[in-house]
Amino acid sequence: MTPPDTATIAWLQEHSMLQCVQPIARRYSGQGALWQHAYAETQPRAASALASVWFTAYPASIITRPGTSVLATLGDESLWRALAAIGVKAVHTGPMKLSGGVRGRELTPTVDGNFDRIGLTIDPQFGSEAEYIAISRTAAAHGAIVIDDIIPGHTGKGPDFRLAEYNVGDYPGLYHMVEIGRDDWDLLPPLPSGEDSVNLPPATVDVLKEKGYIVGRLSRTIFYEPGIKETDWSATGVVTGVDGVERRWVYLHYFKAGQPTLNWLDPSFAAPRLVLGDALHSLDVLGASMLRLDANGFLGIERRPDGPAWSEGHPLSLIANQLIAGLLRKVGGYSFQELNLTVDDIAAMARGGADLSYDFVTRPAYHCALTTGDTEFLRLMLNTVHEYGIDPAALIHALQNHDELTLELVHFWTAHAADLYRLGGQAYTGSDLRLAIRTTMYERLSGEAAPYNLPFVTNGIACTTASLIAAVLGIRDLDALTGDQVQQIQRIHLLLCMYNALQPGIFALSGWDLVGALPLPPEAVAHLMGDGDTRWIQRGAYDLMDVNPAAETSAAGLPRARSLYGSLAEQLARPDSFVRRLQTILAVRQRYRLYEARQLQIPDVQHKGLLVMVHELPVGLLSQVTVLNFGPDSVEEVVPIAGAQSSVVVNMVTNMAEDTLTETGDLLVRLGGYEGKAYLIRARP
Repeated sequence: MTPPDTATIAWLQEHSMLQCVQPIARRYSGQGALWQHAYAETQPRAASALASVWFTAYPASIITRPGTSVLATLGDESLWRALAAIGVKAVHTGPMKLSGGVRGRELTPTVDGNFDRIGLTIDPQFGSEAEYIAISRTAAAHGAIVIDDIIPGHTGKGPDFRLAEYNVGDYPGLYHMVEIGRDDWDLLPPLPSGEDSVNLPPATVDVLKEKGYIVGRLSRTIFYEPGIKETDWSATGVVTGVDGVERRWVYLHYFKAGQPTLNWLDPSFAAPRLVLGDALHSLDVLGASMLRLDANGFLGIERRPDGPAWSEGHPLSLIANQLIAGLLRKVGGYSFQELNLTVDDIAAMARGGADLSYDFVTRPAYHCALTTGDTEFLRLMLNTVHEYGIDPAALIHALQNHDELTLELVHFWTAHAADLYRLGGQAYTGSDLRLAIRTTMYERLSGEAAPYNLPFVTNGIACTTASLIAAVLGIRDLDALTGDQVQQIQRIHLLLCMYNALQPGIFALSGWDLVGALPLPPEAVAHLMGDGDTRWIQRGAYDLMDVNPAAETSAAGLPRARSLYGSLAEQLARPDSFVRRLQTILAVRQRYRLYEARQLQIPDVQHKGLLVMVHELPVGLLSQVTVLNFGPDSVEEVVPIAGAQSSVVVNMVTNMAEDTLTETGDLLVRLGGYEGKAYLIRARP
């Protein structure tokens, strides 16, 4: 094999992220603008005050007008008027930058929904840089912000990775990749036809660890799929470097093989330079005000003599996140982490790291409460939040997003597997509790009970919020839904909105939630699920403003999902629609600045389906109580509310006083099945 020609190397360098970020970083060096903001400590309440209700878009699912880009559609004035009317204060665009890979000079498609970034430019399938900047300006005109993404854990197999394979400059230092000696090439499996890497079997990983090449197996294999991804390590073919030396590399990828993991502690410091420059580009060039740090808990990895490598909860991840989040605050921005690890890790990463954290603590728990009609596990997790010193106002409480309904329950899988917990009057170890919950959820929400929802490897269930609710209601055939069943799905959907919105922190919902999308038939996206990624069924296309009613697919080719509620334009014209009722909930949230509240109490209750959350509002030190019934049966129960004696109870939606508080400060809760209410408790005049 011959080395790559100099023109190819020059082209790769010109398009590499490591080179493109250099002039952006230099704009800040030596400038006073870098010293005008506090940056050492997280600022969750400042971040939520900036924008406390988010619309989380998924670019590949957005239906556009003919000849109009996704970004132009997201920047449309009529859409922003609709979002503002509902109460949305931010749009999280999702990853928009060029992703996928490159072979020679030919770009290859993304393998994970643009979470395999290879460039700073906007992916042409979504629009242009100018259109992204225009969204930021339109949002600002409506008192809102734009949220972008950085991906600090990995890239795609773009120019940077190819230059690393060619052993050019600092590029090999970007990745967890190791050159395997020629004498050991016989340990590596041959490349399958047409592939540029091959996943390593567990036995091979063990041998390479023994030989001192790599750190070995990790504590878990994300996206595990037999015959496709059995470990987190893959080997390249034979690559001839710029020095004429033939090499085979082994590289780490926490996720898919097309997402090589970055090395945050290489002497070249190439990975921090790339990621921090990418972050500055999003804020400085594109006009974003906040960034998601995707998969940011996997930035440290260390060999352990016995057992798997130390790859989660590693101190290097804490340091790296403090660097990223600190720089963003230093230049006037904010960040949030989408981190599905133990509660210990989430709490630790929040100290000096990202300002906000995705609520992976109570998200699976409220799904469990709805599925079982029992809130005990949800109350356990809400109290766990407080036990670990996490402020609920620092959490992003969300409905559906681009990922599966996660059932990993990582907290009970690793560090707390042997800890004891009580649930339903029974003692469980953490691992047994996790198994019991996962078994129940899989049985009731997928398979024979709900064939339209699909398990996603070992992580959880691919579904939409509407199809989750349909499964809870025992509906097996979504094609035969009645009008009454659709109304019941909407009612429960609003209950989940109340849970997420009527507590401190961020409330986030997707386009699939806004239109009431159902999953796609698996055969419609079979071409995308060859690697076992069933999440594509939940990512159907949607048309928020009826801009292209005849379109059967999005611009990216995803089939249109069936919508139970209709477009925003249609729903805003109907007072009984999902969006109009959501509007009322969000108006209450905004009026009383509930996002700034402090959670005081999660009272014990007698009725299995009842959840009560007590908050102190920032407005006049009033108390607020959110009461929710996650079960189908009516609830009537007296709940003690500390310090509520001689007060008046006001329904926050109707603004009418209700005679539901006893002289001893007990609240008489009356709720129908799947009903929620919000109460204001204030002193008698």
